[in-house]
Amino acid sequence: MAPLLVFDLDGTLVDTAPDLMGTLNHVLETHGLPAAPAGEIMPFISGGARRMIVAGAARSGSSLEDVELDRLFELFLEHYSQNICVKSRAFPGVLAAMDRLEAAGWRFAVCTNKRTETSRLLLSKLGILERFAALLGVDAVERKKPDPGHLIATVEAAGGETGTTLMIGDSAADIGAAKAANVPVIGVTFGYSDRPVAELAPDFLLSDYAELTVALAERLLARKAHGAA
Repeated sequence: MAPLLVFDLDGTLVDTAPDLMGTLNHVLETHGLPAAPAGEIMPFISGGARRMIVAGAARSGSSLEDVELDRLFELFLEHYSQNICVKSRAFPGVLAAMDRLEAAGWRFAVCTNKRTETSRLLLSKLGILERFAALLGVDAVERKKPDPGHLIATVEAAGGETGTTLMIGDSAADIGAAKAANVPVIGVTFGYSDRPVAELAPDFLLSDYAELTVALAERLLARKAHGAA
């Protein structure tokens, strides 16, 4: 069974914050609310567009009714789909890291709390969609990360097994899902987490994709196989 590396998307594989913030502020201004600074909203990105909208509105003391939130969410999706890859880019070094691992027989998948078709559109525009054996968004499962079922379903869709899978993410949802699925996990320090990733105790802290080598990936899998902490 070929080993599998499962990526989170926002804040791990792709730096999507500039386009997400552009869309959020368009939505807020449409609702008569002030624009939000990226630094205050980035920790909510991993929770999805609804959480971003609620957090953005809350900055000015606005509480959204369900009907209002639904309307703004649909507006968000429409605007974002049209502006999904204006400034979004794969994080520096990630494609080179994938090249190294692929040459050693690794395969890749994406497990994201973003919608599946939105995620596919983004990766398609970046020209890397075909590199992933599977992509499961929030709408493809009954319960999203940190529920381990989301990760397990992604592994199965990619034709892999959890025993030969490694996860990489930037948030508590990613690290929690991996731990619950008994999958070793790398936490990136440059993502959108609302707390220091080190506090989440991933198996390895990654500050630069240059550190993601075949040797590291194999070592993390071997550590799990031998039952090491």
